[in-house]
Amino acid sequence: MQFDMEALEQLCRERGMELETMLDAVANGLVSAYKRSPGAAEEARVTIDADTGDVVVYGQELDEDGNVTREWEDTPTDFGRIAATTFKQVFQQRTREAKREQVFDIYQGRESELVTGMIQQVDHRYSMLDLGDAEAIMPSSERIPYERLERGARVKALILEVREEGKGAPIVVSRSHPDFIRKLFELEVPEITEGIVEIRGLAREAGHRTKVAVHSNDRQVDAVGACVGARGSRVRQVVNELRGEKIDLCEWQEDPKKYIAEALSPVKGIRDVIIDEEEKKAVVIVPDNQLSLAIGKDGQNARLSARMTGYGIEIRPESNPDGIKPDEAPKDEEAAATPAAATEEVVAEAPTEEPTPEAAPEAGPETADETPPAEQEAAPPEETPEDAPDEAAEEAIDAAEEVAPVEASEATPEADAPEIDEPVDEPEPDTTEAAAEGEPVEEEAGA
Repeated sequence: MQFDMEALEQLCRERGMELETMLDAVANGLVSAYKRSPGAAEEARVTIDADTGDVVVYGQELDEDGNVTREWEDTPTDFGRIAATTFKQVFQQRTREAKREQVFDIYQGRESELVTGMIQQVDHRYSMLDLGDAEAIMPSSERIPYERLERGARVKALILEVREEGKGAPIVVSRSHPDFIRKLFELEVPEITEGIVEIRGLAREAGHRTKVAVHSNDRQVDAVGACVGARGSRVRQVVNELRGEKIDLCEWQEDPKKYIAEALSPVKGIRDVIIDEEEKKAVVIVPDNQLSLAIGKDGQNARLSARMTGYGIEIRPESNPDGIKPDEAPKDEEAAATPAAATEEVVAEAPTEEPTPEAAPEAGPETADETPPAEQEAAPPEETPEDAPDEAAEEAIDAAEEVAPVEASEATPEADAPEIDEPVDEPEPDTTEAAAEGEPVEEEAGA
């Protein structure tokens, strides 16, 4: 029995395996296939000549202690269908195990490194990446949310774990981990690799926004400018790899107040930062027009700033630095008067204008029912536009009411009319000619 060594060598090159590893997998497969052959010994061993490809199978007998008591050559001339199927299964399994062991030896200790791979398979559970000499798996939890990965596309990822045992690929990678941003900046900014610029703080919400605090160990080097690059070329490369994720770069400060103020960028004109070191909390007073910017969409800016600085951040507007809510009453009873209570106090202290019983006759009646009978009788009849008295007549009626009650009369008084005891008969005007000519009839007031 003989194997084609050229085919085995070609298979080793395709799978990136050593020839000895491949021959060992073939030998294990042949042993399993031999045991499934009719009349085979319980135990066997296989030898393969690496130069010629000749295969020899030896049957063995063992004692109770597992020692070989007898061995003989028992190479089958032809394996049956079952034995051939067994050889295929064992050979594939042993090849996978050998490849896994080889990958583990290569990538062991390379966690947190940046690798580039080609997307082989994508589904809702995981994505498979071809790294060239190995395969890596990226679970759905380690993908950037809402990122669309297409088969055949080349992407960068961070090595999270290299597993020696278990199913699937031994390498687990991530694109949502915060250190992925750190490695991308190290790749694009030489000053970080050289140690001139350091990344001192980093907080990320994958797919949305990332905050990075950098510090320069050289006074002549601007840390933020080095990361941004000429016309934003360096940070643009990072953003493109992240598919448009926003990045905020700020200067790291040793003073917590200054650091928190820098972390809240792009907010400008922060009025004050109050630090509580025991509680690890900070109250930030910002201008009213910067409040929404400081908080961010759904509180994202404040949340990332707190995560990066390590302080719980509470943001208050300049118009309400004490953080008192409109519906909260102060604890001090003297100053606790609400607008409603203050109004009641003012009303209680103000002098009342209601008339006393003695002053009731002087005050004017409030309703028609309270009007004195004399005045009710002196009230003139309801006037119409035709018989409305002029101003002089009204003044005469008022003067008469002050002297004595006057009963309503059908005549209309005039300003110069003297007081009379009896009404004077009015002459009826001659309206015949006026009516005939169609002119309006005018009634003359009697004296």
